[in-house]
Amino acid sequence: MNTIWTTLQRVFSDFRRANGANVAITFALATIPVIGCVGAAVDYSRGNSVRADLQASLDSAALMLSREASSDTSNQLQTNALKYVSANFNRPGTTISSVSATYTTTGGTQIVLNGSVVVPTDFMKMVGVSTINVTGTSTVKWGSSRLRVALVLDNTGSMADDGKIGALKTATASLLTQLQGAASNDGDVYVSIIPFVKDVNLGAANYSSDYLYWGTSAQDPSLTDNNSWDANNGRCSTGSYSTRSSCTSHSSCSISGYNSQNSCTNAGTCSLSGYSSQSNCTGAGTCSISGRSSQNSCTAGSCSISGYSSQSSCTGAGTCSISGHSSQSSCTSAGVCSRSQYTSSSTCSQHSGTWTTGRWTSGTWTAGGTWTTGSWTPGVWSAYTWTPDNHSTWNGCVVDRGNSTAPDSGNYDANVTEPSTSINATLYATEQYSTCPQAAMGLSYSWSSMSTLVSNMSPNGNTNQAIGLQLGWMSLVGGGPFTSPAMDPNYQYKQIIILLTDGLNTQDRWYTSQSSIDAREQLTCNNIKAAGITLYTIQVNTGGDPTSTLLQNCATDSTKFYLLTSASQILTTFNSIGTNLSQLYVAK
Repeated sequence: MNTIWTTLQRVFSDFRRANGANVAITFALATIPVIGCVGAAVDYSRGNSVRADLQASLDSAALMLSREASSDTSNQLQTNALKYVSANFNRPGTTISSVSATYTTTGGTQIVLNGSVVVPTDFMKMVGVSTINVTGTSTVKWGSSRLRVALVLDNTGSMADDGKIGALKTATASLLTQLQGAASNDGDVYVSIIPFVKDVNLGAANYSSDYLYWGTSAQDPSLTDNNSWDANNGRCSTGSYSTRSSCTSHSSCSISGYNSQNSCTNAGTCSLSGYSSQSNCTGAGTCSISGRSSQNSCTAGSCSISGYSSQSSCTGAGTCSISGHSSQSSCTSAGVCSRSQYTSSSTCSQHSGTWTTGRWTSGTWTAGGTWTTGSWTPGVWSAYTWTPDNHSTWNGCVVDRGNSTAPDSGNYDANVTEPSTSINATLYATEQYSTCPQAAMGLSYSWSSMSTLVSNMSPNGNTNQAIGLQLGWMSLVGGGPFTSPAMDPNYQYKQIIILLTDGLNTQDRWYTSQSSIDAREQLTCNNIKAAGITLYTIQVNTGGDPTSTLLQNCATDSTKFYLLTSASQILTTFNSIGTNLSQLYVAK
């Protein structure tokens, strides 16, 4: 070794003293750092590429960890962090040297994920640098953003075809699980569910609420709205009439044979037979004494002794059984003998005659009869009466807001104006729809209640997307049937509506024309987007219907419209939307 070292010293000493061809030697020596710099640039570029992949892996892993961080222990969090980063990072020849995760709730909930990777060099190892340590960090914050989502779901009869209702239930349950997982605390995510058919069910128990229109006498004093609930649910006083209009248009007369009010009231009956008009009836009469045909003759009295026309003169007069005696005293003091030749009682009896004393008979007054004038009873026209059912028998269904026969100029079916008892068109008109769907649920984080509602959904009835959409919007902002929790100014809120339907519009409160219903719904869509609410629209088209231009135009943008051709795509679509909604903001 000493010999070798001595030889090397001599060579280097000779090289230092040599001065021939020094330019070539200098150039050769200069190429060493140049080549080193070029190699370093190549290795550094590779390191940057690895850093980009590491950053993407850290971002993805941080988002995945955000779903479970609140329930993981510290050791589980570290283990899962390494597992998720390793699953996403794929750069052969490199080695993940460390991954650490920190979960905090101070100043807003967040996860900070740090990682480092060892990258071997190709050129820099010639100058003694064999590896580069690449690091990255990702911070996921979700304490400053909150979600409010309205699910507007088609429950019409056609959803029974091709397994659509079952797929919708499964997909909705999965979406609810995703949204629940995105919430660290109660209230971070609120969800409302609005099943719709032609109508929406606002809950039968709410029948006394002041946001409902019934067509009562207080709301419709003239009772002219024959399309209202009160006009179509009740009983008629007579007959088998099932609506107010059919009941009250039929009436009866107290006299048979008369079928109109005018003919009935012009007719009548007389208490005396034989008289068919009021004037003849009231001008006639009957006497209690037969044979007397006029009131004067009927009511006049008579004396048993002719010639006396008053009761006093009659009863003051009389007749004697013995003629020639005009006073009671002279009559009763006189007498006659059966043997006419004897004129005194004594001589009569001496000669075997019978003496008879005079008998006085006073006049008897007989009062006149009672005269009864004929009485006329006019015909009475009685209208049938309609009694509405008790509102507690309502099944919960309502139709579009507006007037009875057409939308109101206020377009209340297409906006979220607060219902007012002073404007009937702002109220939700009740209807006893036979295929009323499950009752809508306002914003809630009662995940079990929402799951129960979804599992009970059943397909039936016609399609009116517009009323479901309007009430979905109302559920987000509150008012009428819904209470929207106040928004905390310390948070940002994202409001979302997801409208899923399998068919085209067929019937609303006023129309059966698709184009007319679509025009009303387009107004609602325009208003929703103008309010800054994100609107997803999904058409499940398994029956070969035309692609809905309405739903395409209603979506916030083209990426928010989904055209599905099989029921199985509902699940994947909801999962995709759920991932987008629960995708939390990557802060770094």
